[in-house]
Amino acid sequence: MSAFSAGMFLSISLIMAIGPQNAHLIRMGLRRQHLWLTVGVCAIGDIVLISLGVIGLSKLGGLSPTVHRLLLLAGVVFLLIYGSKAARNFLHGLKASRDSLKDEFPKVASTPGEMTSTMAYPGATNMTRKQAVLTALAFSWLNPHAWLDTAVLIGTASLAYQTPGNTVFGLGAMTGAIIWFLFLGGIACWLGQRLELKRIAHWIDGLVAIIMLAIAVLLMVNVFTI
Repeated sequence: MSAFSAGMFLSISLIMAIGPQNAHLIRMGLRRQHLWLTVGVCAIGDIVLISLGVIGLSKLGGLSPTVHRLLLLAGVVFLLIYGSKAARNFLHGLKASRDSLKDEFPKVASTPGEMTSTMAYPGATNMTRKQAVLTALAFSWLNPHAWLDTAVLIGTASLAYQTPGNTVFGLGAMTGAIIWFLFLGGIACWLGQRLELKRIAHWIDGLVAIIMLAIAVLLMVNVFTI
């Protein structure tokens, strides 16, 4: 139980910081687009990374400074690309929101669940299920920052426990990831049903852009301190 609890709390503490993956999940919840599909993909993505860390990467005893720098630089590139895309969405949504004030906004459906994201979010487009899955996987697996936080740190921490303690530690970390994403998805769902999205949607993209670009700057600083 000690190993399980340690793994669970470490996992939650690493994931709960509002990073790119969490920001994307919140945005999907507020837009009411494939939220629980995104929650499931994010949870599975982290479970795979934790498994790789505990079973594989942890056996390496850590990363060399060169590999660490390369992962950080790849993370910077990833975050700059997605941060710039979110910034463009923010500017486009802001312009569309201002233009919509000139005319009466179309009347939305009577219940929150019937509201389409196109009506609720000026300038937004609906994601297909395939696009939602691929985007969630990109934030889970193509983001080197996620690899460092999930696979490398949790994998290395599992070395403190002898077999089978390291496996129990990994199971605790997986449980923590599932708990966190369900919790965050529930909050995003609750907010998405109560907020008037058309007035705040572009600001969500602006916040996501700031978060991603800020993390990119922090990673770049870490490159020069290794």
